[in-house]
Formats: sequence, C-alpha cells, structure tokens
Amino acid sequence: MAHDEVGQPLDYPIPNPAPLEPPEEWERLRQRCPVAEVRLPSGDGAKLVTRHEDVKQVLSDPRFTRLLDATDAARISDDESGGVFNTSMAAALPQTGEPHLRWRRMVSKWFTARRVTALRPGIEETAERLVDDMVERGAPADLKAALGFPLPVYVICDLLGVPASDRDRFSHWSDTLLNLTRYGEEEIRAAQREFTEYMAAHVEAKRSEPGDDLISSLVAETDPDGRGMSDAELVATGQGLLVAGHETTANMIGKMVSALLADRRRWERLLGDRSLVRGTVEEALRFDANPGFGMPRYITEDVEVAGTRLPRGTTVVCSMASANRDESVFESADDMVLDRVPNPHLAFGSGAHSCLGQALARTELQGVLEVLLRRLPSLELAVPAEELRQVEGLVVGGLREVPVRW
Repeated sequence: MAHDEVGQPLDYPIPNPAPLEPPEEWERLRQRCPVAEVRLPSGDGAKLVTRHEDVKQVLSDPRFTRLLDATDAARISDDESGGVFNTSMAAALPQTGEPHLRWRRMVSKWFTARRVTALRPGIEETAERLVDDMVERGAPADLKAALGFPLPVYVICDLLGVPASDRDRFSHWSDTLLNLTRYGEEEIRAAQREFTEYMAAHVEAKRSEPGDDLISSLVAETDPDGRGMSDAELVATGQGLLVAGHETTANMIGKMVSALLADRRRWERLLGDRSLVRGTVEEALRFDANPGFGMPRYITEDVEVAGTRLPRGTTVVCSMASANRDESVFESADDMVLDRVPNPHLAFGSGAHSCLGQALARTELQGVLEVLLRRLPSLELAVPAEELRQVEGLVVGGLREVPVRW
C-alpha cells in the first residue's frame, strides 16, 4: 500500500509476487501515486518515482545528484557504509560536473560500439566453450552457473587485465558491496578491505608492467591538462567495473533466457527468425520485472516532479523497471513483444550517468542468445517458471539459478 491510502510509507524494494512477474503496486503507483513515500532497508525514508516520464526526468536532470554520501542522504542498507551507493568506492569517483565528464571520457573509450563489436567473436567463442562443458556434464543444468555467470566475468577480467581464476573471490566481494540485507558488518568490512587491497596491488603491477588492458591504459593516460587518475580513482574504477561488469549481465542472461522459455512460443519464434535477436535483447531488458533496487538520487535544492515539490535533502529512487512497463509509452506493456519498435526502455538509465557498459552488455546478451539458439534449439526450463528462486538481500535482482534441460 502506498502512503496515499493508509498513511504509511511503502517498504522498498517491493517484493515480486513471482520471479518473472512485476508487483501489482507498480501500476497502481504509476496511476495514482507517481511520487510515493517509501522506507528503505536502512529504515530511512525516500521518494519513489515509477512513471517513464518522471524516471527519465530525474535521471537526466543534473540537479538530481549522486552525492549519496551527504549527511542527510538516505542510506540504502542497514550497514555502516549505508550500501553500495554510499561507499568510499562511490565517493572516490567524481560524481558531477567536469571531473565526472573527464573520468567518463577516459573510461568510455574502452566501451565504444566499435571496440565492443571487435570483442563479439571472442564472446561467442567463450559461450560455445561454456555450452560444450555444460552439455558434457549433462542435463538438467544450471544455466546461470554454467554460462550466465562465467561469461561476463571472463570478458570483464580480460578487459581489466585481472586473472579470471580469481572470479569466485570477485563474486563474493561484489555481493558484499551490493548488500541490502544479506551480510553483517564485519563480513562486509573484511571483504571490502580485501577487494581494495587486491585492486591497489593490481594497479601497482600495471604501473610497473603495463599490458593491453583498460587499467594499464588509464595508468598511462593523462588528459590534455596533464592530469591522470589518482590511485584512489584507479582502484575505485577497477572495482566499479568489475562489479557492474559481471553482476548485472550475469543476472540478465538468466532472466532473459527464463522469460523466453517461460512461454515456449517466444523461443520457437526466435528459432524461426534469427533477425529478431537484437530486438529480443532490447525487449528482454525492458520486460525484466526483477532488476533489483533501481537508481537513487539526492537533491541539494527544491525540485518539482510530477506536480510534487521535493524539498532539498530528499533522496529519490527511480524504478526503471516500473517505467519500462508504463502503458502510456509501451503498448501492451505487459506482453513480451520481440520485434517492439520503438523501444525507449530505461534499463540502462538515462542522461549523464547512463550505463557506461551498455554496448558490452548488449553484445554479450546477443552473443549468448545466438549461441544457445544454434547449439541448443530444444532448450527448456527444467522447473515451472513460477518455481524459479529469486536473488534476495542484494541491490541487484535476478534468479539464484536457472535450471534447464535440452
């Protein structure tokens, strides 16, 4: 219930009734309470926006900042740092203005469409190898553990020049960083210390022996003013890319395949027409009802959204997933339409902070889908869709495993 009916803020995140279904509240909030009062896992209050127009406004308006370490900003999780958006890693990276643009320019040239297209054959080759291993072990298999998780990890490790053999450690560090309610204070602190020490040693190693990877290039690079990244920025950049580069895409591979197999007609249609792969990836991103927390922002001045005045010091949470189900923008929003055009979904955000790695994520998702359609046309879920188990207690949504057979 939103506060407009019972005077109580809504507990957020809103739980999904079923792993692939959106909460009914989304539609009600979009219709009747576009700026809703919510209570976060930390106990702090925030405002939630759910309509496409409002989410896009908040994400694109520079007055909605990422200064979530402000003293009066809502903490996301009930641990000392307050959660991933409030951590020292977030604080080490420039969040606004020219410094942020400079940082983004230096990193984003590694994620251009041209550069990512060049990675495509290697991504598909890795996917082929992982499918070989999965088939050899036999059905039923967990598609997330066999393919969804390792593939993006190999890619991002390669990009950063870190050994993929350390991936289980990365996964644990990443999960503690994305904590909402799963981990205790000591575990989080120990993991973050290890993660920072690891990445600092990696930066140092690349300084003395550079390779052909992103960290080496950032270590060597200075901008026209002769300024390079500080060590703290380099470490935080490596950490941020490692977390973002594997966690979200690994989850998305599992959710995309599950959504396609949950209604077999979708899979059959793709088998009959591979030209739909690109559009299907966009639609899977839009259709995803289980994306996790959304994007928080903090305002340092009074701002109006959807006719509601928000006083300075307010933390606003954007539900991109609810915005992506907005009937005023997407016809038949609750149907998965594989050839939907146009598809202005907000899965990667919008504005100055839109996802840096979106070209890479798209390429990974398209590559995985191509390989699965080619190699395992008889693929199906090994459990009913409603029995899939959701990831809980983290900022990211997703499925714990994706049991399949073929």
